[in-house]
Amino acid sequence: MPQQMDSPRRSDAQRNRERILEVAVTELSRCADTPLSVIAKKAGVGQGTFYRNFPNRESLVLEIYRHEMQQVADSADHLLATRAPDEALRAWMDRLSEFAMTKAGLADAIRQVTGAPGGPAKPSPTPVARAAELLLRANDEAGTIRPGVTADDFLLAIAGLWQLAPSDDWRPRAARLLDLVMDGLRTGAQRG
Repeated sequence: MPQQMDSPRRSDAQRNRERILEVAVTELSRCADTPLSVIAKKAGVGQGTFYRNFPNRESLVLEIYRHEMQQVADSADHLLATRAPDEALRAWMDRLSEFAMTKAGLADAIRQVTGAPGGPAKPSPTPVARAAELLLRANDEAGTIRPGVTADDFLLAIAGLWQLAPSDDWRPRAARLLDLVMDGLRTGAQRG
């Protein structure tokens, strides 16, 4: 019986946490200095609930970064299961550009948190690199991209995404950039 009562509490707690993260992404993208009390209020949670989930600004900002990065990484498996490898890679590149713009919008908040002396380190982009490697390997095996492209090569090739301004109409420019990268990846493909 106690287990059944814990489950709804856990799901409510998870929903609260997710709601806080959603609101925080939006608010901190607009202004890195948004007060935590404003985020809690817009998320519809009390300050106690907020601080149980995120005891300080640093923990919130780093969790947003980690959460967004993990969602991008996790989307690679789904895309590979539902599309041809080259279509999955190109769709994932679009998802990554969305992440890049979210990260760019949060850049000031992330810099404030990780730039302070003795502050926490920025989370590693490892999940995104692993997802890129998975997609590249699937394309390599299918012969849809040139052989031997590494995740490092790929991430360096698309690094221009992080130069786009999120306040501009960045989507058409990102699409052109990613189409150029995809065309380059297809050149020399071994597909028979």
